[in-house]
Amino acid sequence: MCGRLDQNEPARSQAMMFGWADAIFDSEAEPRSNAAPGTYRPVLHIVDGVRRVDDLFWGYRPAWAAAATPAPGRRKIPIAINARLEKLAGSYWKPLLRAGRGIVCVSGWYEWTGEKGARQPWHIHRTDGEPLFLLVLANFGPFKHSREESGFVLVTADSLGGMLDIHDRRPIAVSREDAERWLAPELDWEQALHLARTCMLDTSLFSWHPADNLPHPAQAPDMSVHSAHSVPSAQASLWLSDSDSKNDGN
Repeated sequence: MCGRLDQNEPARSQAMMFGWADAIFDSEAEPRSNAAPGTYRPVLHIVDGVRRVDDLFWGYRPAWAAAATPAPGRRKIPIAINARLEKLAGSYWKPLLRAGRGIVCVSGWYEWTGEKGARQPWHIHRTDGEPLFLLVLANFGPFKHSREESGFVLVTADSLGGMLDIHDRRPIAVSREDAERWLAPELDWEQALHLARTCMLDTSLFSWHPADNLPHPAQAPDMSVHSAHSVPSAQASLWLSDSDSKNDGN
C-alpha cells in the first residue's frame, strides 16, 4: 500500500513538467522526498476551464461520514488516504469521480517488505527517471469542520506482477497524455472509470532500490533516496520473491 510519496520538485516545476505554464497557483507546500498522509501536497486540477495547482490535505472523509454514528460493533468511518479502483463506482467515491479528479506529480513512492519491526522501505520510480503522474480524487471545495473534508486520496489498484509482490495494491501511475484525459472536464464518470482501469503504466517501466534509514516525516522529511543501484522491475521481482520465500521458511 502506498503510504509515502517522493514529491521533491516545487509545485511550479511540477506544473511545467505537465506542460502547464499558464496554471494558477495556490501552493506553498515545500518539496518533500518523504511526504506522508496528513500533510498538504500540491494537486493539479481544472476548475471552470482554469488550470490550477492547489495544496490539498492528503486524506479524505466527508462531513456526513465524520458525524455518522457507527452501528453496534462497527467502527467509525476512517479518514481514507487511498480509494480502491473497484470501489470508485460506489456512492462514496462516485461524486469525486464525477467532479473531483486530480493529478499528483511525484518522482516515486515507497513500499515496505519484511517482518514487523524489521521492515525494509523501497523507493519505486520510473527507470528512465521521468516523473510519475498519479490519479487522485479530491474535494476541491472549502471545508466546514475538519480539513479532511477537503482532502485527496490516491486511486490504487492491484499490483500487476513485477512490482513489490508482497504488497497487493499500488497507486495508478499514468502517462502525461492519459493524465490530461483524466483531468478533462468533459469526461463523464463512466469514461473516467474506464480510463483508470486501462491506462496504468506497464510494470516494465519501473525500478526500485532500498531506501535505508527512512525516517518518520516529522523527524526528517527531506531524506536522500538516491542509490547507486536501482533494480529493474523484472529482476527485482525474482529477487524479492526469493527473499520472501526464505523469510517464510520455505
